[in-house]
Amino acid sequence: MDLAPLPSDAGLWSIVPPLLAIAMALVTKEVVFSLFLGILAGLGIYAAQAPLPLHQLPVALVSLVQGSIGDGDHLAVLVFAFFMGPLIAVMTRAGGANAFGRWAVKNLRTAVGAKLATVVFGLLFFVDDYFNCLTIGNVMRPVTDKFRISREKLAYFVDATAAPICVIAPITTWAAYIVSIYADNVPGVPGMTAFLRAIPFNLYSILSVAMVLWLALRRGGDYGPMAEAEARAQAGDPVGAAAADSHDEALDPAVVSPRGRVWDLALPVVVLVVSGIALMLSLGGYWSAPAEGAEPVTVFAAIGNTQAALAFATASFLGLVAAFLLMIPRRVLSYREFFACIPAGIRMMVSALIILALAWTLSTICNKLLGIDQFIAGEVDRAARSGVLPLSLLPAALFLLASVIAFSTGTSWGTFGILIPIAIAVCNKVDPSLNALVLSSILSGSVMGDHCSPISDTTILSSTGSQCRHIDHVRTQLPYALTVGAVSAVGYVVAGLTRSLAYGVSAAVTLAASTALLFAALLALPRLLPGPAARR
Repeated sequence: MDLAPLPSDAGLWSIVPPLLAIAMALVTKEVVFSLFLGILAGLGIYAAQAPLPLHQLPVALVSLVQGSIGDGDHLAVLVFAFFMGPLIAVMTRAGGANAFGRWAVKNLRTAVGAKLATVVFGLLFFVDDYFNCLTIGNVMRPVTDKFRISREKLAYFVDATAAPICVIAPITTWAAYIVSIYADNVPGVPGMTAFLRAIPFNLYSILSVAMVLWLALRRGGDYGPMAEAEARAQAGDPVGAAAADSHDEALDPAVVSPRGRVWDLALPVVVLVVSGIALMLSLGGYWSAPAEGAEPVTVFAAIGNTQAALAFATASFLGLVAAFLLMIPRRVLSYREFFACIPAGIRMMVSALIILALAWTLSTICNKLLGIDQFIAGEVDRAARSGVLPLSLLPAALFLLASVIAFSTGTSWGTFGILIPIAIAVCNKVDPSLNALVLSSILSGSVMGDHCSPISDTTILSSTGSQCRHIDHVRTQLPYALTVGAVSAVGYVVAGLTRSLAYGVSAAVTLAASTALLFAALLALPRLLPGPAARR
């Protein structure tokens, strides 16, 4: 059943479904119910304005879920998670995770070392955010558990080193997508040049990394719900509410193989990483012979034309095959034990798969049927073109707008595709020198909104990889993301006011002011919002 978009956007009604879903998730802590309620609200608003007969609503609902799962690379993401679950289960049952934990405790020695290792791994695996979210959490979880670091803190570290790094590193699927959008709207200007010029002003991403490093190095720097989670972990319970969600008899610690070694974790992960990158390049045509008279495909062009989700879905399957070939001949696991991990691993991922499917469905309703993105973007576009919004405040306004859209829709990439063409058109008309600054503010705001949103796929996958209850991850990460977001908004005001200065001077002043404000906030907030131990 094909549902046509409304002739014009639904106006203010378009923001009701995502806000309802997000508010209910935070209040009830039941994400699936809240997303389903948002979907029903969105479909009801569409049915009232389309109009759509009441008896067709059930068919329309199922059709939307089906279409959302099959849209773009969504199905490949589900396959990636489908194979990652059994791979994680096999590495756990084989004792590889325990062996890595013992090795890490012996070599890292301190909780600070464990946190820094998690951050460094997150910064290194920057090719794709989905890969980062599922892999780093699962590799580092045994280590952080042993050092009594909460699962919520682990999920935050994973989430904060995924999209923020992908959006400032030139050789990523993100960079290729952003450059392609920019090049389509600014003929004659190399998109990569604009992307590189935007990096120093990508405040949310840069400050997020700075904050993660600060929290990894400093003891007692947490505040709000995260401080409570860390206090619980220090008391001997790093898992918390995730324990009941993640338990499976097939993965009982009492039956983990004593023959497991670090390589039983490391080798499948290495196969996953190497084959994933190689497949990205292959699917992008990097190793294909160029047509006669054509230039060879560059690494960046290959990444820009690849299918990242398909590449890593295939890589997760190859990692599972590598685990089989590594463990069965050495009798680390028997055939029966190995294949008992397959359904156990799939069960681990069921909750994430359901949440992803519902989040994508809600995004489809809001974007494609109700036009929430066009409504919000259109309001700011009119304000900028009419002069109501001063040019010096345009970067800060676009940062906030991108945050709202990404928060409401749960997608950074969708926000890029909506706002970049509109904002660049405005800048080309009023002041083309603002292009790089405006581009950076949209990229930063999109990542910020994505981090705050319970319906974001990267947020969902970060909590899944860390085996942290999803709503607990959202609740503990939200104050941290809002802290960096507030500082970034002030930074874009500074950038707008100093835009007449030389590029390097404006970037230096903006970064210096933003960094100073962030660290002032990080020193003050633990005193203003202390954890339970500090309150006692």
